[in-house]
Amino acid sequence: MVVKRFGGLTAVKDLDLEIEDQSIYSVIGPNGAGKTTFFNCVTGFYKPDGGDILFQGKSIAGKGPDQITKLGIARTYQNIRLFSNMTALENVLVGQHIHLSSGLLGSIFHTKAMRAEEADAVAEAKRLLQFVSLTGKGDFVAKNLPYGDQRRLEIARALATKPKLLLLDEPTAGMNPREAEDMKGFIRRLRDELQITILLIEHHMRVVMGISERIAVLDYGEKIAEGNPAEIQSNPRVIEAYLGRGGAAEDHRTAGSIPATAAS
Repeated sequence: MVVKRFGGLTAVKDLDLEIEDQSIYSVIGPNGAGKTTFFNCVTGFYKPDGGDILFQGKSIAGKGPDQITKLGIARTYQNIRLFSNMTALENVLVGQHIHLSSGLLGSIFHTKAMRAEEADAVAEAKRLLQFVSLTGKGDFVAKNLPYGDQRRLEIARALATKPKLLLLDEPTAGMNPREAEDMKGFIRRLRDELQITILLIEHHMRVVMGISERIAVLDYGEKIAEGNPAEIQSNPRVIEAYLGRGGAAEDHRTAGSIPATAAS
């Protein structure tokens, strides 16, 4: 259960989620519902004001981002945060930094062990670029990549930290329908082939409903619903949160579910 306040505003209120290992779990809700604040608490950017966060049975509440990354939690951001003037390969290598063991002396004298470790790191970075469909683009400067490729590069950098839990913050933001559909398949592939758990914030309802085993809905920092996609689509409180009372009433008279573009 997590609580986060900013002055007199409670951004996350008694939020209690249990995420099954190697599942795809989505957190949705209107703008300002507290979704990204919750992500920031999980990844150590914010310290919760109450409650606890357990990862693999151990508390991580209050730990710093570097400590949490080493434990096996990685994330992407709603607004892409790449090292824009570095190459794609260099961006992925940055993600591997926490697992490199060569110290100061190795860097100064460029020891055999350090050279071997560097070669392994480059090989792994190239493998990750291939996995995210960026083969042959390792030398491209990040800012010159198309938008969709930048999204995939950010995921590759997160994967370089070897996460067991990957938090994706609106990975289809700014994408056209075709790109969003491709990303949906890619997220499923991340879970299936790498056997990692995916925690997803997403406004694109077709993506959410198409890949999630479980969904939690937040409104004003509070969980108002949780369930499988069918349960969420037909939940009156969820429809009201997205459309308002008048819109919810109209929606019940027509489709009786969240429209695919309700949160876009």
